[in-house]
Amino acid sequence: MKSMELIQRHLSATTSAVEELHRAVEYRINGDARASEEAVNRVAGLEAEADHLRNEISLEVAGSALPASDREDLLRLIRRVDWIADWAREAARILVWTPLDRIPGDLADLVMAMMAKVRECALNVEKCVNRLGVDLNEALKIADMVERLEEEVDERYLEARGKYPTLDYSKINPGEAILISQLLDAIEYIADWSENTIDQVRIIAIRIS
Repeated sequence: MKSMELIQRHLSATTSAVEELHRAVEYRINGDARASEEAVNRVAGLEAEADHLRNEISLEVAGSALPASDREDLLRLIRRVDWIADWAREAARILVWTPLDRIPGDLADLVMAMMAKVRECALNVEKCVNRLGVDLNEALKIADMVERLEEEVDERYLEARGKYPTLDYSKINPGEAILISQLLDAIEYIADWSENTIDQVRIIAIRIS
């Protein structure tokens, strides 16, 4: 079925975008601006690919023989996955101007911890959706894992926000502090949309069980 092949490609592009963002953040923290920018450019390319695939999937699903409710469920699922790629792209845009190489070590550690968990979220979303039509119980177990990971991202996010008042403004100006805040918001939204995606998986699972 062509639509399933397209959906798998869309998931792969989305996951790869988050993985490249993870690399971009790590490079930036370590002071390698060039490598970070190259990874940011790869995020942009993957997000554009995901957008193109979403449009293809929409046309394919709309013209399929699936019942209307199934078509709507699939399109909602793909749009939620696409938001993951969108927020990865937004985080990458902000990252270009964010001085992560000048933030305190404890905050840098929290940023990397957030990104590691967000990457896990994206990888498990891909696994979850791919298992949906193969092993429903396994798909739901993976969905539960994504939910737990999202909660861990939230915990790290709150810890990171608690560091803002203690930033050394002799090293980071107020505008840069705002960018740090916006970057962490965008990273956290990737986890949020991962959770939103598995919520849609659960809805589909109820329908087909």
